[in-house]
Amino acid sequence: MTLREQFGDIDVYVFDQLLRGRICPGMRVLDAGCGGGRNLVYLLRGVPTEGYEVFGTDADEHAIDSVRRLAATLAPNLPPWNFRHESLEDMSFAEGFADVVISSAVLHFAADQNQFDAMLDGAWRALAPGGLFFCRLASSIGIERQLLHVTGRRYRLPDGSERYLVDEELLMRLTKHLGGQLIDPIKTTVVQNQRSMTTWVMRKN
Repeated sequence: MTLREQFGDIDVYVFDQLLRGRICPGMRVLDAGCGGGRNLVYLLRGVPTEGYEVFGTDADEHAIDSVRRLAATLAPNLPPWNFRHESLEDMSFAEGFADVVISSAVLHFAADQNQFDAMLDGAWRALAPGGLFFCRLASSIGIERQLLHVTGRRYRLPDGSERYLVDEELLMRLTKHLGGQLIDPIKTTVVQNQRSMTTWVMRKN
């Protein structure tokens, strides 16, 4: 089996959490904004052998169809309703449902501050106390002079896209507000003349 077959197109920073043993066999993992399941291939393969419990939600119905097909291939005993056509702010998973919540390249699609807060609250609500929250999202860090302000925290990026952008100050304030604890320093990757992506990893106290 090739690495791509084993891990799919996993976000390298999610892979890092696996390598460090923070996402472990037997855990219940919820990918909040799972898309077609790019971060779930390894976990789905581990459902029958390692006991992972894998769930996902996405506002795109076609994405949920795709991840259900993926799950049917890699973990055929998983019920299709593990993967739900829902927005983050309206997820039907119970409070404290998951040991791990992944939100990779999702929150920066918020239309405004109210939607961002609702999306974040929805993902955080589903996380159990002591659980791991992994979030990767667009930020202004390192590219401040290359941005065109649109409204509120929405900016046009050098790559031409428009996103809701966070910065270090906001992430630190949100960490405190949510009652979280950073378990990694905030890490940012600047893609030259395109965008800036920041990784935010917390434990829920």
